[in-house]
Amino acid sequence: MAVVELDKLVKDYGDMRAIHGVDLTIEDGEFCVFVGPSGCGKSTLLRMIAGLEEISSGELRIDGTCVNEQRAAERGLAMVFQTYALYPHMTVRENLGFGLENIKTPKDEIRRRVDEAARMLQIGDYLDRRPKQLSGGQRQRVAIGRAVVREPKVFLFDEPLSNLDAELRVVMRGEISSLHRRLGNTMIYVTHDQVEAMTMADKIVVLKAGLIQQVGSPLDLYNRPANQFVAGFIGSPRMNFMAMSVTKVESDGIVVADTNGRSFTAAVSPDGVAPGDAVTIGVRPEHLEIGSERGHPVTVETIEQLGGESYLYCKDADGHPITVHKSGQTKIKAGDAAQVFLPEESIHVFKKDGTALTRLRIGEEA
Repeated sequence: MAVVELDKLVKDYGDMRAIHGVDLTIEDGEFCVFVGPSGCGKSTLLRMIAGLEEISSGELRIDGTCVNEQRAAERGLAMVFQTYALYPHMTVRENLGFGLENIKTPKDEIRRRVDEAARMLQIGDYLDRRPKQLSGGQRQRVAIGRAVVREPKVFLFDEPLSNLDAELRVVMRGEISSLHRRLGNTMIYVTHDQVEAMTMADKIVVLKAGLIQQVGSPLDLYNRPANQFVAGFIGSPRMNFMAMSVTKVESDGIVVADTNGRSFTAAVSPDGVAPGDAVTIGVRPEHLEIGSERGHPVTVETIEQLGGESYLYCKDADGHPITVHKSGQTKIKAGDAAQVFLPEESIHVFKKDGTALTRLRIGEEA
């Protein structure tokens, strides 16, 4: 196990800067997830930690030791890639033990580690098969097992589930989380899927264009996003956003209004805003209530009825798309006029530069 510290880490490709002075500490035994859209720098950052990309400037420390100049094999890390990268001519047992053979590990020790990894990952019945005889999930277990047998300080995962179907991804999420609980190793995991991040992480690092936008626990980011980008990225379906203007500032919140003069109160700190300022409010689909009165008028355009829950896709008079999540089933039909109620404790407010005003009350927080 190990503490990983990134101190003003920079990555340049010629004149293009991909990583902009990242500062981050990943604690011993922590499951840390890098998340963000394609091209945000999350895989580049992971490869810099792994030693597969040179560090342009800054310092990378593992347990207090600078490893900038260490080769990948010397850092005590093990990486699981998006592609399984298994040797097709080798059996599962041979794939698991190959890396240990290369560093002259005694055969008895190789056998012990391989058998232990196979038991842990429930692949003991496949040890004599070749990769082509395995399913996608079984191959991914073998790829993870190849990392486990190395007994590394830190596990690195680069979008390891993206080639699996939706049902298998859910299963493998649980298996990787269980593996972390059993081993207790530091794990750094890259994904573009915020559901993976929310369900697996102790700590989430949200990246955009090579810059950290926010670091925190899953519920910290869900309840208190630092800016509009994080608010829109964390949560599924994404947060609804509506342009408004500030009409009144009070000590315990602000009042905002839409273009038709309808007012809404938001329980947020008023720091940095004044009457007349343009702001964007955000409300998550699961916090909206839909009915025929007291709220914001919308037209229902599409409905997804899933039996146990429903999603209503609407638009308001200003053309804002608004998604409402409703438990159970609904009798509302496409084309119906309705109104959505915005609970004041569930409204997020973002200033013109995208930064969030601090929420004073959080109705859904435990």
